Amino acid sequence: MIKRALLPKLIAHLDNPEISLIVGPRQAGKTTLMRLLIEHLRSQGKKSLFLNYDLDSDRPYFKSQTDLLTKIRLEIGNNGYVFLDEIQRKENAGLFLKGLSDMNLSYKFIASGSGSLELKEKIAESLAGRKRIFTLNPLSFEEFLNFKTQYHYREKLADFLKTEVENGQKLLREYLSFGGYPKVVTTETVEEKSEAIKDIFESYLEKDIAGLLNLKRTENFSNLVRTLSSQVGKLINYSELASTLGITERTVKHYIWYLTKTFVGDKISPFTRRLRKEIVKSPVFYFTDTGLANFATRDFYLQDFSALGFHFQNLIYHELKTLLSSAAGDIHYWRTKDGAEVDFIIDNGRSPVPIEVKLQTLSEPKITGGLISFINKYNPPKASVVNLTYQGETTFNNTAISFIPYYSLNSVLLSN
Repeated sequence: MIKRALLPKLIAHLDNPEISLIVGPRQAGKTTLMRLLIEHLRSQGKKSLFLNYDLDSDRPYFKSQTDLLTKIRLEIGNNGYVFLDEIQRKENAGLFLKGLSDMNLSYKFIASGSGSLELKEKIAESLAGRKRIFTLNPLSFEEFLNFKTQYHYREKLADFLKTEVENGQKLLREYLSFGGYPKVVTTETVEEKSEAIKDIFESYLEKDIAGLLNLKRTENFSNLVRTLSSQVGKLINYSELASTLGITERTVKHYIWYLTKTFVGDKISPFTRRLRKEIVKSPVFYFTDTGLANFATRDFYLQDFSALGFHFQNLIYHELKTLLSSAAGDIHYWRTKDGAEVDFIIDNGRSPVPIEVKLQTLSEPKITGGLISFINKYNPPKASVVNLTYQGETTFNNTAISFIPYYSLNSVLLSN
């Protein structure tokens, strides 16, 4: 069984009266997490009830708060834990949950739902001060590695990747090619993985996007996803995308906004101090799951590891995002109109930290022209170059540059 890092945090929140709201993309494992929480409660002799709005047999209990409470009292009495799955499909779900919370009942509610604006925006707004949101994405690289190595190296994954270089890079390649959706990770063959990702992608288009955007046909939206997936880590040119897809620039922006709100990916903005020649508007897009991105382009890059460079960059973005979730700092990129660029800039309000990412096995310090340009303009005290295996230090114009293997990103960044 795949062990999710979010589970202990959810268990710790079970005794908090706030509603636990589990959000994330479709098929990331939210229902499985709820089942594990129920098992945990059962092991402690505590009562619980699980209801899924998608099930015809359960849906009648969601008609009103009275109907739901009647069912709850019948099954578990006057106290216990109530799990409401796929709650985003309930009309006015936020107000529905808010009403339950306002009753000050002796029940703990745990609700979940797939990537939906109703869940992420309206429910969150309705439950201000009454909930804690837990986001479950596809498996992180750490969760993927732990599962693939049967949790044998759980406390020493960096040592495993440093020692077992060939095996480690084989697993890295699999993750960059197929991503971390549980259904994909647990299948063995390329054909099975491809079919699983196809099911996830089509389900997202049919069940989420078609309904949210009220689209009878999803071709334009699907084509946008495919185009973006071939441009991971590159500047988004709205005008060019509109022309390529035959839709308006406004529609392109609207669709990309929906992609970010339904957990498909993130936009990151440029770092700038409004200096002349800096890019100040165009964002860069990173996917939540590289397998989904590769499926969209119909290419899993099985023959050419070097072609996964931007997907490696995509992975490092999410590693940085996780590391910064509990610290001050925003992630940007930096680019000039002359073409100088740095993949990531950590802006903590003080000195920016530039980070370059290279899917390469370096044998000595190698500084890119873009990093040199940034250092010359901003004189940061520290900079980093993330690569496959090389670890070392050098300086340039009083900037200390750390060369970091991707598996040591955690310890080095924490020192920044």
